[in-house]
Amino acid sequence: MKELVQIIAKALVDHPEDVRVSESEEGNTIVYTLTVHPEDKGKVIGKHGRIAKALRTVVTSAAVKLDKRVVIDIDS
Repeated sequence: MKELVQIIAKALVDHPEDVRVSESEEGNTIVYTLTVHPEDKGKVIGKHGRIAKALRTVVTSAAVKLDKRVVIDIDS
């Protein structure tokens, strides 16, 4: 799923070489921290957070198979 987050984020930004995804697991929760170029932060979040919400929905749907909860944090 880390690759899924990375592929989607790289498709959205102007600086795909600056996209980084780190993963940490805390109990039943997997936390993905998405780091992008500061100029691209708005593109990943979208108007009123719509793109970020859609990204979280896609990853959450994929996580159903793993029986885990997934959280995506966006940093710049």
